Amino acid sequence: MARRTKADAQATRSGLLDAAEQLFQARGVSRTSLNDIAVAAGTTRGAIYWHFKDKADLFNAMMERVTLPLEQTLNVTQMAHSSDPVADIRHAMLDALRLIATDEQTRRVLYIATHQVEYTDELGDVQAHRVAVHGNCVERNRSSLAQAFARQSVVPPVPLACAAHGLQALVEGLVQHWLLDSSAFDLLETGRNALDVYFAGLGLRSHTGPWVHSPTTSAAQ
Repeated sequence: MARRTKADAQATRSGLLDAAEQLFQARGVSRTSLNDIAVAAGTTRGAIYWHFKDKADLFNAMMERVTLPLEQTLNVTQMAHSSDPVADIRHAMLDALRLIATDEQTRRVLYIATHQVEYTDELGDVQAHRVAVHGNCVERNRSSLAQAFARQSVVPPVPLACAAHGLQALVEGLVQHWLLDSSAFDLLETGRNALDVYFAGLGLRSHTGPWVHSPTTSAAQ
């Protein structure tokens, strides 16, 4: 019986998150109340507060359902002693772009997070969470790029922090614009070309990548 109760609770939680996704996409986050979500999920406000402390907590849980799989695709960039760090970074980011382009739920939630949310006082925890996630991504980029530069004995042409932020901005910018109009360009193909140009511009090369670029020996500014 306890196992059945736990399963029922999980089903209710999933139903609330599903309803939130649909309403947030249609109305925007600020214009959707917790009661709206409860009604759409066929439950009560009490059920929402059993699982989530407030709207921000629910929103962050909705995000985690799609960002955790994305994190798994990117964790390859943390592999130590890689023989080709550039290829690892490139493949991981392209896998993430492929998931975004092909998975409807991932696409829907990221659209909400980028185009349907206002960072009001009510959603202060959402903004804080997003800033933290972004910081983790940039740090992962920095660590991976540092490994790549060291492996290839290349002096970074810009500070590592700058390169890491630029790489994150490149990918996030592509995703945000593609979510507005997915017919405007092919996310995976454009992402592949943009990443290749970015890495080549940093003086990095890959044994498996399509580009060839000689290492730079210029000092970081």
